[in-house]
Amino acid sequence: MARFIFITGGVVSSLGKGLASAALGALLQARGYSVRLRKLDPYLNVDPGTMSPFEHGEVFVTDDGAETDLDLGHYERFTGVPARKTDSISSGRIYTNVLEKERRGDYLGKTIQVIPHVTNEIKDFISIGEDEVDFMLCEIGGTVGDIEGLPFFEAIRQFAQDKPRGECIFMHLTLLPYIKASGELKTKPTQHSVKELRSIGLAPDILVCRSEGPIPVKEREKLALFCNVRADSVIAAQDLKSIYEAPLAYHREGLDQAVLDAFGIAPAPKPNLERWEDVADRIYNPEGEVKVAIVGKYTQLEDAYKSIAEALTHGGMSNRVKVSIEWVDAELFDKEDAAPYLQGYHAILVPGGFGERGTEGKIKAAQYARENKVPYLGICLGMQMAVIEAARNVAGIAEAGSEEFDHEAGKKRFEPVVYHLKEWVQGNMTVERKVGDDKGGTMRLGAYDATLAEGSRVADVYGSTHIEERHRHRYEVDTKYREQLEKCGLSFSGMSPDGRLPEIVEWKDHPWFIGVQFHPELKSKPFAPHPLFDDFVRAAKEASRLV
Repeated sequence: MARFIFITGGVVSSLGKGLASAALGALLQARGYSVRLRKLDPYLNVDPGTMSPFEHGEVFVTDDGAETDLDLGHYERFTGVPARKTDSISSGRIYTNVLEKERRGDYLGKTIQVIPHVTNEIKDFISIGEDEVDFMLCEIGGTVGDIEGLPFFEAIRQFAQDKPRGECIFMHLTLLPYIKASGELKTKPTQHSVKELRSIGLAPDILVCRSEGPIPVKEREKLALFCNVRADSVIAAQDLKSIYEAPLAYHREGLDQAVLDAFGIAPAPKPNLERWEDVADRIYNPEGEVKVAIVGKYTQLEDAYKSIAEALTHGGMSNRVKVSIEWVDAELFDKEDAAPYLQGYHAILVPGGFGERGTEGKIKAAQYARENKVPYLGICLGMQMAVIEAARNVAGIAEAGSEEFDHEAGKKRFEPVVYHLKEWVQGNMTVERKVGDDKGGTMRLGAYDATLAEGSRVADVYGSTHIEERHRHRYEVDTKYREQLEKCGLSFSGMSPDGRLPEIVEWKDHPWFIGVQFHPELKSKPFAPHPLFDDFVRAAKEASRLV
């Protein structure tokens, strides 16, 4: 049976609970243990699928089609363990499950209450697959004291009580602010956070304290005394130049040893950290630099494109170069020439997105890359914009556009080379969708197979003609324009196995121009960069030598 580590946060949000959880998972793996990581989010949305990227950052999609928190991306990138639907849940999903059971009569007429019905639902979720791994790491979103988080804290308190002694520990992440005027590192916010945690029946075994620098011995002893933890279980989480140094930094601080001590595991296997030492070496010792423009509309919040930024970093590590990412707002050149904004970059990437805002700028970015032979990677909407650009400017379909934009505007303005997908094959089933369906969970989600054309660039990049990639979209390129576009040189080099849905397009007479309907960034890892990002950065490196 698994041992459980519950990770909570206090003082402020966005301290790096997800990163700390992922790094700890990687360290336990380095010692030979198997791990699984889970995220329990207190918000009332059923999942983050309908939330704006400005609200919540990117939506991370699993192979089995769950729309989840971006922290699951960290979990996968650091451990290589593919996330599943059962690794992410929200208050909204919990309450939905409870109310559906109540409507069915499963509770036999009882009065439904937070305790025990909601907390039991949370505990049932936590225990899924507990016999599959050595350690289960469960991160509770938000901070201690949040009203909506209380059922989760109560549930993990009960869960630890239900288990035999020594099978559950609690790790609490807090902030140690540095007051510049007085030159002091303040422990009081952490003390209050732990006091709040203890008032609801939870006592931390390990304190992870986020700070700008090291924690002096005096402050460490003070925290241990007032928060009732061992001094060697007060772990400093200092600011790092790269998140991929986190496993090594936490190991130096003794986090993995503190966890093993809390469980009474001795002697423990020694860690093999060669993988992370190699990752750190590649990040801190690049042999060149390439500049990549990400042309999007959520550029004010970098978390909106978190996995893409990380996948580019992985591609850079593989090619021994530093990838300098510049965020370019597509709306800047919606109605003007893109060249002044895009000159000087070694490659251009247009990511996914929803809605018409900024799309004319993305189309111009694709045109600039095509005409100036700049390496281009279009992902999801970025592929669709490249197809629309080709239709308008090469194939002569002047009114080419997407049905998505007509639906948004409520009137027909474009010839839809991109249309609303009404049915597709998923496994042995045919899935059907209507334009007016609910927005949540109704897209083509999760992993699907694709067949690549022999001799195509993508087949060469992947080293295979059969791939499986994750999708998240409800609009597709229409194959009725395929012949017309291929005559102009835009090859449909990847298709769904039944030949109905275009997965990849590429320009034959271009050094590197590929558009993909799926999201390759979701499967990239620092120790296993995604082939597309690896080769895209290689092409950017080649372009940098020509400038």
